[in-house]
Amino acid sequence: MPKGFVYLRDVDPTILQDMRYASEHNFTGHAVPGYDAPECVLVSQAAEALKAVQAELREKQLALKVYDCYRPARAVKAFVTWAKLPDDPKAKSTYYPALQKRDLFPDYVALVSSHSRGATMDLTIVPLNPGEPASPPPGTPTPCTAALGKRAPDTSIDMGTAFDCFDVKAHTRVPALTPEQQQNRQMLVEAMSRQGFKNYEKEWWHFTLEREPYPDTVFDFPITPRAQSATPAEVEK
Repeated sequence: MPKGFVYLRDVDPTILQDMRYASEHNFTGHAVPGYDAPECVLVSQAAEALKAVQAELREKQLALKVYDCYRPARAVKAFVTWAKLPDDPKAKSTYYPALQKRDLFPDYVALVSSHSRGATMDLTIVPLNPGEPASPPPGTPTPCTAALGKRAPDTSIDMGTAFDCFDVKAHTRVPALTPEQQQNRQMLVEAMSRQGFKNYEKEWWHFTLEREPYPDTVFDFPITPRAQSATPAEVEK
């Protein structure tokens, strides 16, 4: 990795990781190029700021869970290629039930992503000991806008939609939410803001460190497995 990048696990192993693009559990239906390991990689400043957010949430018996962090530029190109393929009915009904593929760019899937600068991440809040998420009823795929327990299983507190929900309901501030969902989103935004993160208004889960060290640099190194023997002290060296 370039100098200044770290594995989040080496900075704060208590932050949960559910790295969707290293698996089939994402809107493309398969692992995305560049995600060779299910690890959150960030610039050290962003990782340390997340550690501070985590410390605050733990006092409330809550914790962070990240879905995506640094994103190689090759992954962004793969998303553009995916957009040109015929629709997968299952993916459409789950991730963008009210939109067409062509409508996803650039509001929801950027042609050049801030994730590729290493200071942007997608995340949510979960109970400190989340346990196993409830599975939705078997049958046809449920949209990301469905009620908690009826959409794809997750350990997140109720944010009103699932992660990677390409829909107006995923905009951070919308009226079509319950008071609890609104409060949960506001709690996430405020906790992140106190540590220098700014939310993207069209995705409640998307945050960027305002004082990012590489504001004009797009990286393309792959995310590789973390050395199991590494310790925080060794990483700092």
